[in-house]
Order: sequence, then C-alpha cells, then structure tokens
Amino acid sequence: MDSVQQGIESLRKELNQHNYNYYVLSQPTISDLEFDEKLRILQALEDQHPEFFDPNSPTQRVGNDINKEFKQIYHKYPMLSLSNTYSEGEIADFYDRVKKSLNEEFELVCELKYDGSSISLIYENGKLTQAVTRGDGEKGDDVTLNVRTICSIPLVLQGDNHLSQFEVRGEIMMPWTVFDELNKERERQEEPLFANPRNAAAGTLKLLNSKEVAKRKLDAYCYYMLGENLPTDTHFGNLQTMKSWGFKISDATKKCQTLQEVFDFISYWDVERKKLPVATDGIVIKVNSLKQQRNLGYTAKSPRWAIAYKFQPEKAITRLNSVSYQVGRTGAVTPVANLEPVLLSGTTVKRASLYNADAINNLDLHIGDMVYVEKGGEIIPKIVSINKEARTAQLGKKVEFIEKCPECGATLIREDGEAAHYCPNEDGCPPQIKGKIEHFVTRKAMDITIGSETIELLYNKKLIKNSADLYSLKVDEMELLERWERKVRII
Repeated sequence: MDSVQQGIESLRKELNQHNYNYYVLSQPTISDLEFDEKLRILQALEDQHPEFFDPNSPTQRVGNDINKEFKQIYHKYPMLSLSNTYSEGEIADFYDRVKKSLNEEFELVCELKYDGSSISLIYENGKLTQAVTRGDGEKGDDVTLNVRTICSIPLVLQGDNHLSQFEVRGEIMMPWTVFDELNKERERQEEPLFANPRNAAAGTLKLLNSKEVAKRKLDAYCYYMLGENLPTDTHFGNLQTMKSWGFKISDATKKCQTLQEVFDFISYWDVERKKLPVATDGIVIKVNSLKQQRNLGYTAKSPRWAIAYKFQPEKAITRLNSVSYQVGRTGAVTPVANLEPVLLSGTTVKRASLYNADAINNLDLHIGDMVYVEKGGEIIPKIVSINKEARTAQLGKKVEFIEKCPECGATLIREDGEAAHYCPNEDGCPPQIKGKIEHFVTRKAMDITIGSETIELLYNKKLIKNSADLYSLKVDEMELLERWERKVRII
C-alpha cells in the first residue's frame, strides 16, 4: 500500500475510534481541538489525493452542499409498525397470547421506545452502504448522504467477524438541547415551530443539503438486526454483538422472565425517562428467541412477537392568571396564557399558547379558571380543558380576544378563512418594525452580525427605524451608546 494511502487509512481509523468514544461511549480520549486538527490534516490529504476518496471517511460527517432528490428504495425486509397499547391489561393479553401460541418457556426483552424517525441501515463488508427511511413500509427514501453526518452511526464497523451483508433498524432523533435551540431560532425567524423532536428529526432527514443536516447534530439508537446467519439466535444477543461492532445500543434494555418484571420496567422508566437527553414515548416488548419470533409470525401490519406500550401524556392542573398578546414580525397576534407555575414533565410551566380567538372561545376560558395543561408532543405546553366544577362566584371575566393592537393601538383585522388576527400598522408598530430588521440581518438574509438586543437598543434610541437605516449609522452616534466604544487596531 502506498505510504500516503496508508497514512490516510490510519488517520481515518483513529478518527472513527474517537467518534465512537465521544458519541457512543460518551468517553472522549482527546480534546475537541486535537480532534479538529487531525480531521483538518485528513481533509487536506484527501483533497491532495482524490484517488483515495472513501464515502465512509470521517471527513464526510460534515455533509456537502450538493442537492440531490431522494430515490425510492424497496426494503429487503418490510418495515412494519408495532401494535400499540396504553393499557397494562393489553400487555397481559399479549403475554397470554404468546404463552398459548408457543406452549413453551419464553423470554421477553424490554427496551425504550425512542420517539424519532425510523431508519434502515445496510452494511456490506463492514461499511455503511445505504440508509433508507421507513416510507410506506415497503419502500422509503434513500437518505444515505444525510445519515453519514450522524456521528453515532458507524460508517466503518469496530472489531471483526462482521457479516458480509446485514441490515440494522434504528431510530434517528434530535436531542432535547438541539431541539430547543432550533425552535428558538425558528421563533426568531417567525417560522413555524416544530411540535416535537420527532417531527424535527424527520424534517431534518429530508433536507436536500447534507451540510445543513450535519449542523442539526442528530443522534441515533439502533435496536434490531436482520440478515442471514445472524451472530446469535436471540434478539438480546444480537444487540450485544451490534454494540461490540460500534452501534449505539440503549443501556436501558432488559431481559424479563415474568410479566411482573415487564410491569416493573414500565413503571421505572415512566418516571426516569424524563431525565434522558432524547424523547421517549413508551416501552417495546419483544420475544427474545429469534426462532420463537419466526414461529409466532406476523399479521398483515405488525409482528405477533412484539408490542409497544405507550406512556400516557402527562397533565397538570393550575390556575389561569391572565392572558397577554404578542405581536410578531408579520403582524400576527398570538394570545398567551399566563399560569400559576406548575411542574410538568420535569420542567416548570408558566405560560401556554392559546393559538387564536377560536381556540379561546372553544375552551370558554375565564380568568381564574383551573385549567389542565399538557405538553403536546411532550414539549409545547397547551391548555387542553378546564375544570368547570372548580369555578366559584369569584371567577374572573370571560376571556375575549382583543380588538386593538397591544403595541400600537391599531384596530386588528381578521381575513375571511384566516384563524389569526393581524395588526395592519406594519410601518408604525414597534414589534413588526424590529422583527423585520431582525429578519433582515439573519444568516439566511443579509448575514449581518448584530443581535436582537442591539437592534432593540438602536431602535429605542431612535437611531434606526427600518432596515435601510443600518447602513447610515455613524460611529460617533454608536460611541454614545452604553457599553459601546471604538476599537483601535494596532498594526
């Protein structure tokens, strides 16, 4: 092997190991700076020697700007859905059906049901060759370029004794921290918020620019292996083999001998899941033996050897203290419920969206009402109902949608067929003006490095009244502002 090629291969192997240590084991052995320097060296070598290009190189994790439409790929093994239940009684029924059908001892495996986007990963000779979404179960989209950017999915397998070809099923997710930041950015841009990390992950996988996908920092857990002559004859055993090959496998996986052990697992994770860095919405229960799985078979839509228990959405009851109204860049007016603080799904909720006038009227809201709050998709608080039995003679007035803009006093309008009310005073309403300037300076627009607080300050000091004024700002004016001073560059 050529010495340059040998050096490239050595760097790739080392960086793949560091990626595995960081993203799968959460045990990095070098600093980010050292990793980036090694990656830079590898990138330079690959640029100088394109004949040694490898789509599974660590340098391909960052994605590229080439837009490609997704091809439809037929699944070798159909991606079926699981039967769902919210009832422990139906879990017991599932257990009894399996017991009766097998008429022999059996073992179950309980694992977390991650709330993301299902993916099929194809490996040949130890390397990732294709990644396909669930689609309609028979065929899905080829999203290989995007999946290569997900650092917890191995591009080249660890260890040895790999099957020449096999398939792994997994769930691609967006961690809570990334999701929160993404929604904050979308809110600043007045773009529709993602309802939950699942939708955000699915939307990210369908982006046509893999470089943008890489910025979203998606994660993945793998949960099933398919193929000929699998390493072991049990599901749990194959999970352990997958783990040794570098796949990220949940530590929250347990073999259960009895129905009570299954219920104990469900009870434990119904609470502890709220501490996890990614979204979960239930527990998956599978027969462990692959032979017994084959004997149990499938219905038209789902396997008879597995079932998913879904957690009940968490609700809390609290008092509605007031309703305020926010005016956005487009003039849309959004009502917000201000609540007595209440703990819900591990966070303190003080506010909830009321969406629009129709939502308020449908709820028949009054100030002081005791309201039930739920997190839609486990993230966005919303009022789902009212405890009308708790109403007293001291109940406040009925909530009526405002007629005037709370910022500029203009009469609000609502077009036929529209759900939202709008302030028409786009040239004289401060939130609309500042919102348009903030949108103007964003990376997707003019890419001017200036934050919302600075725009607020400049607007309040009457130094700008529209986006064009940014180009006529004078240094002398800026120096008069608090915490602003001239920087002197010494050459």
